[in-house]
Amino acid sequence: MSKALILLGASHKVAPIEIREKLAIPKTRVPNALHDLLAHQDVHEALVLSTCNRTEIYVVANPLNGGSQMRQVFSTVAGIASEQLTPCLYEKLERDAVSHMFSVAAGLDSMVLGEVQILGQIREAFGTAQQLGTVGKQIDTMVRKALEAGKRARNETEISTQAASVSYAAVELARKIFGDVTRSTTLVVGAGEMAELVARTLVDNGVRKTIFTNRTFSKSVEFAEVFHGSAVPFEELDRQLSVADIVISSTEAPHFIITPEAVKRALHTRRGRPLFFIDLAVPRDIDPAVHKLEGAYLYNIDDLQAVVEANLKERAAEVHKVLSIIDEEVEKFFAWRNSLVVQPTIAALREHAEAIRQAELAKVAPKLKKLSDDERNAVNAATLAIINKLLHPTMNALKTGANNGRAQDYANTVQELFALDLTNNNNHNKE
Repeated sequence: MSKALILLGASHKVAPIEIREKLAIPKTRVPNALHDLLAHQDVHEALVLSTCNRTEIYVVANPLNGGSQMRQVFSTVAGIASEQLTPCLYEKLERDAVSHMFSVAAGLDSMVLGEVQILGQIREAFGTAQQLGTVGKQIDTMVRKALEAGKRARNETEISTQAASVSYAAVELARKIFGDVTRSTTLVVGAGEMAELVARTLVDNGVRKTIFTNRTFSKSVEFAEVFHGSAVPFEELDRQLSVADIVISSTEAPHFIITPEAVKRALHTRRGRPLFFIDLAVPRDIDPAVHKLEGAYLYNIDDLQAVVEANLKERAAEVHKVLSIIDEEVEKFFAWRNSLVVQPTIAALREHAEAIRQAELAKVAPKLKKLSDDERNAVNAATLAIINKLLHPTMNALKTGANNGRAQDYANTVQELFALDLTNNNNHNKE
């Protein structure tokens, strides 16, 4: 095998964060990494996929030497000797490499099963490689089919439909309560990282108005600037409960800062509009008794995590369906790639037959002059039809050979039987 698809990578499944952060290739360094790969005479195509949870290099290369160049790139990026990196890397060849890429695109290899961000990351990596001209037929087609597999997985199964993070679980619950969250007002109490993440997810999902309050007013102002919201003094917390629809609380207070009494007063002024509380604090910020009030919905961090775990179980039940899609798309890829082996032979056979046809027509050309244009066209069409029908069984046999793994054997046989010269057909097999 002179050229093979090879994958060398590291992900959250095999490498600790200390290694992954060293192996990560920033966007600004990807062009250099691709250039270094293609500088090796045994590497013909290259793609780099680097995210927070994985760094993977895909190449079309000589399988005997291509892997060493990939390891050298990783070693240079990480500043670690190649042999020390080996336990943290996985190498996959041919079908295993393609299946892995398709699984990544479908979200099966992600830290959060079925997550959708990976599709955009693959598209971005692919776009960079295309711009730099480092991908050819094989990687180009592999990535396109991987993206197709990823889209099919999400459209034809439930692998990505349920919330699989605390922030998205919060949005999912908010939609169940309010229906359309775009008209909701969010109040963020405190400056915790998780509160910021939930607020960002709500804003990304259409929440237009966000209010921030914190014991340190300057922090509220900072958050308000980031989210294009507003900041209010902490002393106005109870009054803001009448304004907000969704309240996210994440302070370090040692006691409850939102009481049933304050929520009762707020509900009285809201004229039946519900209040949705998300308590992310430990110890809790919101008195659990709030959940007993009519019109108030309270979820703490454990409640949200339970929603996530239940949703992940539902996603896991869809894995077998996604694997079937991946298997189908991988077969399509290799059927396409196997056809490349016989394409030059098919083209040469057609040219050979056409040359014979034209030569024989040239011999009788003087006699054909007596015919009308319609009659000459009929003769041309008839001879072409004869050639096509004679070649049809051979063409089918070549395509069958491509599908059953004997493409080269079939191609060699046809070349020998018809004395075909493929030197003028190399353009059909460029990769």
